[in-house]
Amino acid sequence: KQAMSADPNNIQQSPLPTPPLWRHALAMIYDTFLIIPLFMASTAFWVAFLGPTNDIKDPSVPHLLQWCSWLAILMGFFGLCWRRGGQTLGMQAWRIKLISAKEFAPPTWHQITLRVLAAFVSAAILGVGYLWRFAHPKRLYWHDNISKTRLVLLPKKERRSSSSLPK
Repeated sequence: KQAMSADPNNIQQSPLPTPPLWRHALAMIYDTFLIIPLFMASTAFWVAFLGPTNDIKDPSVPHLLQWCSWLAILMGFFGLCWRRGGQTLGMQAWRIKLISAKEFAPPTWHQITLRVLAAFVSAAILGVGYLWRFAHPKRLYWHDNISKTRLVLLPKKERRSSSSLPK
């Protein structure tokens, strides 16, 4: 087995490869379809709690409250998934796992918070933080570097043949 470096700035190559961008993009799309209904439910809750509006220029949910709700949803969704097993449902479908680059274990809550916030900034500046992986020698995103985490591509699971199944 290959020894792993404890210095996150000097990460030796993991035995598991970094997933290609197309695979990660498809996992993000998959997860987006799970997150949008949560955003909608949060908005419905706040509209029900605060009351409807009579004018479209005067939203019933203040923008700051809406954004804070959405941030809490993102932190809860990704935080619980990544702490539990390093994968969201989209990541499971595409065999991608998030690990702490330092310990090669599930990320800490601190790392998750940094990663979610940095990923938002990476996307907000026209995706430059995502495109950074093409310039980085280990194909890491900005939010990977900032949070000291990395994505790995898991190997395919071996299928059991029908002859090896118990009768």
